[in-house]
Amino acid sequence: MREGHERADRRALRRERRGRAAAALVVAAVLVGAPSFTGCDDDSDERAGGRSAAATQRPRPKPTPLWDTSPGSIAALGDSITRGFDACGILTDCPEVSWSTGTDPQVGSLAQRLLKDPARSSWNHARNGARMADLPGQVAAAVTERPELVTVMLGANDACRDSTALMTPVAAFRADFETALKRLRRALPKTQVYVASIPDLKRLWAEGRQSAFGKQVWRLGICASMLSEPDATDQASADRRQQVYDRVVAYNSALREVCGKDPLCRYDGGEVFRYRFTGAQLSRWDWFHPSRNGQERLADMAYRRITARE
Repeated sequence: MREGHERADRRALRRERRGRAAAALVVAAVLVGAPSFTGCDDDSDERAGGRSAAATQRPRPKPTPLWDTSPGSIAALGDSITRGFDACGILTDCPEVSWSTGTDPQVGSLAQRLLKDPARSSWNHARNGARMADLPGQVAAAVTERPELVTVMLGANDACRDSTALMTPVAAFRADFETALKRLRRALPKTQVYVASIPDLKRLWAEGRQSAFGKQVWRLGICASMLSEPDATDQASADRRQQVYDRVVAYNSALREVCGKDPLCRYDGGEVFRYRFTGAQLSRWDWFHPSRNGQERLADMAYRRITARE
């Protein structure tokens, strides 16, 4: 009998030990899964409106600057197009008809449409023959006036060279535009920029070659890479013109991409490049640069883009 009781006692002891072990595992699991007092405190602080250290250190996104559709001053940068070259007389500038800062009411420049006092709050820094490499210098001149809007129409002369081999490489064109925009942004972080696309030079050749007088003027050296031997139809001439066309397309892509990285820069979306200039919009002296009518069309396109609410 005693042996039977001892065996029963041993079985009871083993069951008790197994029960204690199971209870210990349950307690351990509860403790591991339970939130710490610190976590509870953080939770209650956030519910009460407090902030944890991690939340305080989290960077906040900067608000996107708002585009002002009514800037108070304008500086024009660019080349002979913005100078109104050959719009009023042969081989002469006519800045009063400039699409950006002109004073001719027939054109209705941006300055006339946007500014209360165009004569005192607009400046034209464009220069005949300017290429993209000249833009940083034009920016340096413009920042002294602290314009609220800068217009840029530049790049035709990078493609209009004596030969296609002399056209500005796309990488250099892009780098010069980036440098100019960075220089402007460092000096005037809130100034807005409107960038016009380069016109389709092949389209201008197709229109201008209809004028015998215009072709005579082209012999003086205007955009030789595109306009030399204007009536030639051989494959080499066609290939040369296509090279110029392709380079302008690449330049416009660079303008779009660089401008697109700046929230205060608006590219025209290629509207000038796509515009189908006719004889009415081309100078009657060189059949290449915009006439008064052409300058008006450029002003129309720029005004729509600058005043668009996006």
